[in-house]
Amino acid sequence: MARGSAAKEKSTAKFSDFYQLLKRSGIKRKLFILGIAMTLIGTVGSLIVPMLTQRFIDGFDTDSVTTGLILLIVFIFLLSAIFNGVSNYVLANVGQSIIRGLREIIWDKFLKLPVSYFDTTKSGVSVSRIVNDTSVLKDLITRHFPSVISGMLTIVGSVIILFILDWKMSLLMFIAVPLAVAVIIPLGRRMTKVSRALQNETASFSGNLQETLSEVRLMKSFNGEDYERSKARQGIQNLYRFGMQEAKINAYLSPLMSTVMMLMILLIIGYGGVRVADGTLTIGKLVAFLLYLFQIIMPMTTFGLFFNEYNKALGATERIADILKYEEEPNTGTYHDPLEFSALHFEHVYFSYNDGTPVLTDITLDADRNQTIAFVGPSGSGKSTLFSLIERYYEVNSGAIEIDGVNIKDIPMHVLRDNIGYVAQESAIISGTIRDNILYGSRPGEYNEADITQAIEQSYAKEFIDELEDGLETEVGERGIKLSGGQKQRISIARAFLRNPKLLMLDEATASLDARSEKYVQDALSELMQGRTVLVIAHRLSTIINSDKIYFIDNGHLTGSGTHQDLISTHAMYRTFTEQQFGHQ
Repeated sequence: MARGSAAKEKSTAKFSDFYQLLKRSGIKRKLFILGIAMTLIGTVGSLIVPMLTQRFIDGFDTDSVTTGLILLIVFIFLLSAIFNGVSNYVLANVGQSIIRGLREIIWDKFLKLPVSYFDTTKSGVSVSRIVNDTSVLKDLITRHFPSVISGMLTIVGSVIILFILDWKMSLLMFIAVPLAVAVIIPLGRRMTKVSRALQNETASFSGNLQETLSEVRLMKSFNGEDYERSKARQGIQNLYRFGMQEAKINAYLSPLMSTVMMLMILLIIGYGGVRVADGTLTIGKLVAFLLYLFQIIMPMTTFGLFFNEYNKALGATERIADILKYEEEPNTGTYHDPLEFSALHFEHVYFSYNDGTPVLTDITLDADRNQTIAFVGPSGSGKSTLFSLIERYYEVNSGAIEIDGVNIKDIPMHVLRDNIGYVAQESAIISGTIRDNILYGSRPGEYNEADITQAIEQSYAKEFIDELEDGLETEVGERGIKLSGGQKQRISIARAFLRNPKLLMLDEATASLDARSEKYVQDALSELMQGRTVLVIAHRLSTIINSDKIYFIDNGHLTGSGTHQDLISTHAMYRTFTEQQFGHQ
């Protein structure tokens, strides 16, 4: 499985990778060409003005200063400014479209990644990829790239005209080129390393902040403010240190480049002054030469910033490319005949997480329609992992899981999950209304109000929803913070009822309910179980003693199976569990 490599210190991304990423996001080629063409026209206009200035100075007298000449210079200047402005807008439009497409691609990729990716990657780091890294690319494309295109065209045009004006003076400019290269290359390499480290530290810092804020009650309950303050201070100090390293490099780069540029200007003025004195160069040509020189110098001052942003963009490109190369959830099932979900079978299933520690070992079990199958065992024994494998959050290492005799790997993922109702031990609630949460994952118009009402009544959520001022439209807050644990659990159960699944999996589904609510829910579950396979995980044996079959899982091994009475007679640990909860039987 391909793994992310955001922690790498050295980027392997090249311009070709950056370009392929842009192509994949759907670059507007025609609009891009139009923007470049308008930039070229605006640049040509700006290049004409110094030539007109030369003619104006060299032929200066009161008769030559005509209204037409002045209007021509003003018109060309304004036209150039307009074309440059419009071209910047057009290129910015292209850049924004690229980033929009890129963010859509990354988000779609996140939605297809397996659960194992999110097990090992902080959510804040993933958010940083789609927000911060794409913003780096956006800034490069929308802010720096248009100015560099314009600057490059200006420099090329100015250099050509300068050689036409006077090739001897033009050669003096190239004395500064080796000096500039000697300054930029080593500092640029150092800036690349610092920028990459800064981006990685920013992503890590964002992830830590998001994790802390999402668990703010844990922090306050255990007086974790000092710990979180210390951890954040360290992150802030790291960001400060990398930021100051960037500032230090810029502090060297800016004055050194200014010195090189100033040296070039002094050489041109000195040599040009000598040429004007001996009559081999006109004053107008010297002024025009200086104007073109400034048109070269001004864009060059932006190049350093551009290459800094470009290096950042390469780092962002590498991290985004790593995500896009990450192996997605397998969804290659080709079995399309209707499934009844009448039989579930585990055949010698072995499973371990990425660290290689065995979680399930040689699990073989069966569950048939109209049966309630319970799983019992110590915490951490692997019971919930069984459910995760059925949902295909993870793939088995060996063995097979079959439904109606079909390996679940051959069943398209959406078909498999459409037929499963899963109520987890911790209620999954999104921000939004109660209605949003009950209907989560459904298609528009798939369920009507009668369906929703029935699901609410079956889950016994109606009694507390009716008491709320806004009823179903009540906002629940982030992760359902405005609801109690029991209320959140009943909404999760209502969501499962609404789906009307063929396979119902309940992982401690009634753990957050009081005794009264639990009785009603159990009655409702009995009705829902008709014609379905039901799998239950429960620590409270009172909820599963009437199950058709109970499997005892201990440290990843299946150590016993049978009815409640069978296990009491044959399984010592199950008997111990029973005695702890009910006393001696």
